[in-house]
Amino acid sequence: MTQKTPAQLRADAEAALTGPGQERIELLARLEEVDAKLKPLIRAARVAELPLRRITELTAVAPNTIRSWTAD
Repeated sequence: MTQKTPAQLRADAEAALTGPGQERIELLARLEEVDAKLKPLIRAARVAELPLRRITELTAVAPNTIRSWTAD
């Protein structure tokens, strides 16, 4: 059995990260698109006095995020 060099180990680690890393990048981009749709809807919900807790339940958006989106 041959031992791998540090360079080979790094290459293996990089190869293992590539697929899942790309998937995460794509998911984050999709999340940004969804957030852009949600932001005005959440602002309108707060104007309509929908409770923060209910918005969080419906959207899984964190209360602090909701506060920052509606602070303007």
